[in-house]
Formats: sequence, structure tokens, C-alpha cells
Amino acid sequence: MKRLKALRRRWSVSAPRMTVRTHVPWPLRLGAWVLLLALSAALGLWIYDAGRRFAGLGSDSPELTRLRGELVTVTADRDRLQAAANATESRLGIERSTQQQLVNQVRSLEVDNARIQEDLAFFESLSTKGEATGLAIKRMVVERDEVPGHMRYKILVTQGGKQTRDFTGSLQLILTLQQGNKAVIINLPDNDPKADAKAFKLVFRRYQRLEGNLVIPEGAVLKQVQARILENGQVRKQQSLMFK
Repeated sequence: MKRLKALRRRWSVSAPRMTVRTHVPWPLRLGAWVLLLALSAALGLWIYDAGRRFAGLGSDSPELTRLRGELVTVTADRDRLQAAANATESRLGIERSTQQQLVNQVRSLEVDNARIQEDLAFFESLSTKGEATGLAIKRMVVERDEVPGHMRYKILVTQGGKQTRDFTGSLQLILTLQQGNKAVIINLPDNDPKADAKAFKLVFRRYQRLEGNLVIPEGAVLKQVQARILENGQVRKQQSLMFK
């Protein structure tokens, strides 16, 4: 009875359903997937290109051609303006250099003008007071220079009276310095290996002007400058300036 009931259930309507599937080899499945991916990529490219054409940005579209032309024009304008800017900068550099040269020339002319005025005042004083005879130090000035640690001196030596020959000699400067607790004596040009001996030579008949720089050692204080006019090693005239 049990076997008969089981047989009836199997062939009756309530029997389990059976599914029939067709076996597909894996190479065919792989080919189908590759074909599907290719179709998807082609569809994506077509949609992208259609979108560009719809926006007017196709490879041969007038809008793209116009933009390319504007890019070429803007690039050319940029290069032209850059070249003009470089030329302007170079011209400004030349103008600044020229301006500095003019400033230096003006300063030099101002110094020459002041020196000429001093000489003019000096010779006017000679004409009013009468010309002194013999060798003399008419003017001696020692003042601070623009360079720290430097002093500048100006000395005018004259020879009055009726002179038939040139005076030949030399200038000697004796500097007295206070360095710490001791006094230091410097003889120029003998004690300065960098000094130009020719700058201390005297060869004149009426007058000669001497100018130069004095280098003060670091930490030293200038107390006195003595100018000596030497002839054949002998002191003919001397004059001193004291400093506080």
C-alpha cells in the first residue's frame, strides 16, 4: 500500500517540478561576455560623440575652430606684451644707471665748485692783504669722510714773492692717535705701505693743492694731525690741527 501511494504521488499533479537546462560550453559564454562589453563601449563612445556634436564641440565644429583661433591670437598677444615688458625693464635699468651717473657727476661738480670757491676766496685775500713771501701752508683742513674710519685732508701750500725756480720737496703727515691707554704715532707715507709716495710730492712755483684720505685704525681716536713741508729732508714749514 505504501509503495502504491508513493507511485501515485510521483505521477500525480502534486509531483515535484523538474527543470531542463541546456548545457552551454564556457568558450561560448566568454565570447558572449566579450561581445556584450564591446557593444557597451561602442554605445558609450557614440553617446559621448553625440553629446559633443549636440554641444557644438565636434572636431570640425565652428565653435572649436573659433576657440583655437582665439587661443593663437591670445598667445601671440601675450608673447608681444612679454617682449615689450622685457624691453621696458631693460630701458629702465639703463635709465637708472644713467641717472646714478648723473648724480655722481653732479656731486663731483659740487666738490669742484666748492674747491674753486675756496681758491678764489684765498687769492682774493692775498690781493687785499698783500702777497707774503716765502713758503707757507695757507690752508689745512682735516674732516670726516663718508666711509667710516676714514678722514679726508686738504692742504694748500704756497710760495710767495718773486720766484725764479720751482720748489721741490714733499709733504709729511704725523698722526697722533689714542689707542686704549697708549699714544700711537703714524708717519705718512713712511708707515703706510699702501700709501702712494707720489701723492706726497711737491713740485710747484706759486702753489700746490694736496688732498687724500687718512685711514684710522679700528678702536683708535685721532688726536692731532701735523703737516710738514720737507726740502732735502729738512722741515721748512709745519702746521698742526688738534682734535678733541
